[in-house]
Amino acid sequence: MAVLSDADILAARAKGELTIEPFAERSLTPNGDDVSIEEVAVPSSGLRVREGVARVPAMTRFAVSTRETVTLGRGLAAQIWLRTTWARRGVLASFGMIDAGFSGTLTFGALNASDAVLELPLGERFAQIVFLRLESDASATYGKRSGTWQNQRGVTLDRP
Repeated sequence: MAVLSDADILAARAKGELTIEPFAERSLTPNGDDVSIEEVAVPSSGLRVREGVARVPAMTRFAVSTRETVTLGRGLAAQIWLRTTWARRGVLASFGMIDAGFSGTLTFGALNASDAVLELPLGERFAQIVFLRLESDASATYGKRSGTWQNQRGVTLDRP
């Protein structure tokens, strides 16, 4: 696997191998693309914030959904990483791989591990996607292998 540079990401978009909507070139990094907050949910209180600023109490679990919808072709996978800005504010998060063939918004589980209320302005960049070119195209994409979260929109915590 090889990590895509900013130029590679633009080329993959031009070829239709990768879609990021909405796409903002200012969100490109040298080796990835930053995604922003569309929705925040705090499961313990039932709170869902879709505009303005979400306020997450100290030591509370929360989930974030991206504004961007990401679609990967058969030859691309991706990793998702918390932006260090949020780690410095006390956010702990678990991220993973985005499989070849995935399409949808992304939902992240996180914890406000600080001793203060965490303010999450909607529209703020939250995570970075690092795209990886597979050595060969996937024989069966995410939608065929499991597809549990395929085409999700907004914070998605559970599937029936």
